[in-house]
Amino acid sequence: MARAKSNTPILQLDAAQTQDAVLAIKRFMEDRFELELGSFEAEELLDFFAREFAPYFYNKAILDVQSYLKERFESIESDVWALEKS
Repeated sequence: MARAKSNTPILQLDAAQTQDAVLAIKRFMEDRFELELGSFEAEELLDFFAREFAPYFYNKAILDVQSYLKERFESIESDVWALEKS
């Protein structure tokens, strides 16, 4: 059964990060589309992206870490086997 989407973003930024992201969104929209957004609209857009897309980036990061750890554990296992005395 599919889980209902939460209104709380999986990614929570601190105040300084939010301010930087809002400014970046405002600059991007102005430069790219000649559209001036207020801070409220830019923050709403940031919240939307965090809610809708952060899970994809989060899950990708988890997969990357799992892959990295698997390689590291295999390497450690080889090192341990190399220590075995005959």
